[in-house]
Amino acid sequence: MSERRNIFIHGLSLTLRRLPAVIWAYAFNLGLALLFSVRFHSELSSTMDHSLAAQRLIGGFDLGTAVESLRRLQDGPSDSAAAHYSAIPLYLLIYFFLVPGTLFCYLTKTPARLSTLLHQGLIHFWRFVRITILTLLVSGLILGPLFFLQTKWADHVDEHAVGRHAFFATLAGYVIIFLMASIIRLYFDLVEVYTVQLGLNLRPNGKPDRRVRRALGPAWRTLRANFAEAWPIFLFLTLLGAVVIIVTARTSMHMLAQPRVWPTFLLAQLGLFFLLLTRFWQRGVETSLALQNPIATPSPLPILPIVGWVDPIDPLRPNHPSAPAAPVSPAETVESEPEQTVTPTYEPISNPEPAAPSLSEPDLGVFHRTPKPPE
Repeated sequence: MSERRNIFIHGLSLTLRRLPAVIWAYAFNLGLALLFSVRFHSELSSTMDHSLAAQRLIGGFDLGTAVESLRRLQDGPSDSAAAHYSAIPLYLLIYFFLVPGTLFCYLTKTPARLSTLLHQGLIHFWRFVRITILTLLVSGLILGPLFFLQTKWADHVDEHAVGRHAFFATLAGYVIIFLMASIIRLYFDLVEVYTVQLGLNLRPNGKPDRRVRRALGPAWRTLRANFAEAWPIFLFLTLLGAVVIIVTARTSMHMLAQPRVWPTFLLAQLGLFFLLLTRFWQRGVETSLALQNPIATPSPLPILPIVGWVDPIDPLRPNHPSAPAAPVSPAETVESEPEQTVTPTYEPISNPEPAAPSLSEPDLGVFHRTPKPPE
């Protein structure tokens, strides 16, 4: 386990150091909103341009008129609703590309360039798709019965209570569902962080580890060990973003009657940006937890034999690494004269005999000696 840090401050530090990731996410979300608001603007113009009731939205904001206009748009052609719902797949596509890249930059301290974000998103794309499907299944199994019980509880409250008491009684059920949903969201956020961290390690075959199931256990152990610290911070950041977006939205609604629209637009976008920043802050807190509780992976390096190891059966042999050191006598501690090194001498090898001639039969001249002439 690494050095213990304050995950709240460390998460904010990771987020601010990788602020381009937040800016790119905001830019993509803004572009997506503008793309699908063009059709909404044309449909709203076709309804309000020829109606005197539109004056209530121009000279002052009438909430009843706005709600009635939205209801008429929903009752329009079916292709209009399909166009609005088609933004969901595009939003998920942006999520699957930007979030893995952001977590990779948080874990490895890599600059959050757009190329890095998209490249890592492409690598982890199908892993995050599997995590999302798993999240939906678990959420359905846990939150489905809770919503069913909440419906029964709301019917019971309507029959036996009215006014403020009924409101708070019904609200208590939704608060319980919200708290349970936040725990599920926090757990699967940790699963995503550990999935990216696991992908940084290589398997014995030399390929990155892409097994999402190996991130489920470490995420659960980290959540269980740090629940009292991580969950309150997660809830605080969620409520902080919600409060900011409510305040900026309410202020923007009060500024709708102004002759200039750009201050209202900037204020609303400021609230949305801060909401996105708190979400990335949560990711930084979860990454800080994962860095302090890294996933355990086996070492890919082979274990080399130790020099001097003779017999693994008898650990008390002198050459064994775990054998106790022999006691040193005081006489051995006295400095002795350095030993003289003797250079070994080698006897030179005589020249080998010449090779035998390759003749078919012996040469008779070799075996007869020519007599010497008399002196």
